[in-house]
Amino acid sequence: MELWQKMIRDSIHSVDQLVEKFGLDRKVAEKLDIFFQARINPYYLSLIRYPGDPIWLQSIPDEAELSDYESPEDPLKEDSMSPVPNITHRYPDRVLFLTTSQCGMYCRFCTRKRKVGNSSKISMKGLEAAFNYIEEHKEIRDVVLSGGDPLMLTDAMLEKILSRLRSITHVEIIRIGTRMPVVLPHRITPKLVKMLSKYHPIYVNTHFNHPWEITPESSKACELLADAGIPIGNQTVLMKGVNDDPEVIKELFRKLLKIRVRPYYLYQADLTKGANHFRTPIKVGLEIMDKLRGHISGLAVPYFVIDAPGGGGKIPLLPQYVLYQDDEKIVVRNYKYETFVYPDVKPEEYRTGVVHNFEEYYESTPTVSLPIILNSSEE
Repeated sequence: MELWQKMIRDSIHSVDQLVEKFGLDRKVAEKLDIFFQARINPYYLSLIRYPGDPIWLQSIPDEAELSDYESPEDPLKEDSMSPVPNITHRYPDRVLFLTTSQCGMYCRFCTRKRKVGNSSKISMKGLEAAFNYIEEHKEIRDVVLSGGDPLMLTDAMLEKILSRLRSITHVEIIRIGTRMPVVLPHRITPKLVKMLSKYHPIYVNTHFNHPWEITPESSKACELLADAGIPIGNQTVLMKGVNDDPEVIKELFRKLLKIRVRPYYLYQADLTKGANHFRTPIKVGLEIMDKLRGHISGLAVPYFVIDAPGGGGKIPLLPQYVLYQDDEKIVVRNYKYETFVYPDVKPEEYRTGVVHNFEEYYESTPTVSLPIILNSSEE
């Protein structure tokens, strides 16, 4: 048995353990166990510094999960977009491929509570139908392995899946969605990354939410992946009490770049049953994004997105940088809230290829400081 497997076996998961270790009321703990079981492995447990801290909130069951009766269990309508078991096909050229129901730690903000931890909901029996679906749909170029966490599979089982996908000629990219580098970095071994590197291009998307999760162990895990030529992107969920602070997010994203992990998405928390106590006003996310642009490397600035309820997909939101636009000019503001007038190319000039010298225009155009205005805009 490998170390990471032993740590899974030694995880806190029972009602008795929740009552004894964290002081939960037994009746509450029993209800929480029915709603969404716990799994806190020894490594992630060791990151908790005090009750109610950002690590605690992500991992320890909370009575607040039981107070939400109205939110949907499947807010993104994944099940209605599942043509065969284990596959969600929302975007034209890519699919989500669920490989296992198990995770290294059960996150309390999980949007897939209805399936995670339940092997009857995400079953290995569905793999062949999933492979056949991908083979038959030649528009699929990008396969995202998820679950649960694909790295809960053994190296041998994971390689069988990767090998089969690589035999499908129209599949160009394979992505692995995993939180193992964060919650159980011991899973990222030289043996694993050597195997993964046989199936390039392989990408990993992971899930750091707070700077305390960047430890010597998680840094080493990301180093192993990066050294094997596997690009790593990070998808952070914005959560009340965990990271709803611009300084916390800036620290997190700076530290991620140092371990060669690129901030990819900052998610507005989904409308998920049992997780709405984590949600923040959208304005909070926009203000955080406004304090990143210009104040931190562009490499560290992700997309702030809403995953639209009902399966609409990811929609990026931006602070308002465009203040005015017509056929002749656009008025924009920068990170200092200074405004600039930028001359546009008129439609008729674009068609005829006429090029104007705007040097005089720039020299005569003043800049003006304006108060910040925040709203949403698609990129």
